[in-house]
Amino acid sequence: MATTDRQATTLALAHALSAAERGLAVIPLARTKLPALRSPHRAAPAPFTCHGECGRFGHGVHDASTDPARVRALFAAAPWATGYGIACGLPPHHLIGVDLDTKPDASETDSSTALRELALRHLFTIPPTVVVLTPSGGRHLWLTGPPDLVVPNSAGRLAPGIDVRGAGGYLVGPGSRTRHGTYTTAPGTAHLTPAPCPPALLRLLLPATPAVRRAGGGTTGGDGRGLVQFVLAAHRGQRNTRLFWAACRAYENGIGATLLTSLLDAARAVGLTEREARATIASAARMTARRPA
Repeated sequence: MATTDRQATTLALAHALSAAERGLAVIPLARTKLPALRSPHRAAPAPFTCHGECGRFGHGVHDASTDPARVRALFAAAPWATGYGIACGLPPHHLIGVDLDTKPDASETDSSTALRELALRHLFTIPPTVVVLTPSGGRHLWLTGPPDLVVPNSAGRLAPGIDVRGAGGYLVGPGSRTRHGTYTTAPGTAHLTPAPCPPALLRLLLPATPAVRRAGGGTTGGDGRGLVQFVLAAHRGQRNTRLFWAACRAYENGIGATLLTSLLDAARAVGLTEREARATIASAARMTARRPA
């Protein structure tokens, strides 16, 4: 391996260990920004699912760790790595990445302008937080989410040019070297910790609650039956998120207290404990209460 590559790997490991010390789980990345280690199951017949239960490296973001010994072992297994990825959605930070892409072909609308328009429309502001500058001129905003919610990854769903990195995703860490350049922390933000995601923005990042059609046309009214059915349709990994969304809608429509028992019953029916369900509903009640008029 060339001297410059060895230096890049050494620097990437140093940055990754520093991030791990701050509670950010990391994995080594290649110059392509993809995980540096290939799956040990790539020759297995499809479908084959393993998230690291086999004990070997090569499971992408599922390998991510804050343990210095494991981080060193990951980089030792990938001596060609020149960067590192930071896993989103994991404790203690439950990181959410808002990727503002400014490539000319990304969109006719500038992503920063689109985010400002969203903020004006939904009455939120982005608090001071860590901002990472990409080699293409884009920006990654680091935010944190509640521990009981799963924010999914999305591309362009918020607005053209705005991608979201949530559970199962990762952000390229500052100091990483890629084919197109180096990721750096924006001036004045390196000392910051990731700020909590504004509640109004968080609601936009979560899956939308579908409208439930009445037999005679139109959508369900204020009885909340559609919200209860939305919770009952939840699969594992969606239960808290769906319950939170349903509870937010219920409280926004003034039927939160009335629907409490039905939402609790639905949450228990899909496998949540009453304690988990009550905590999620209480979080929704607090968040909607803080929503600007």
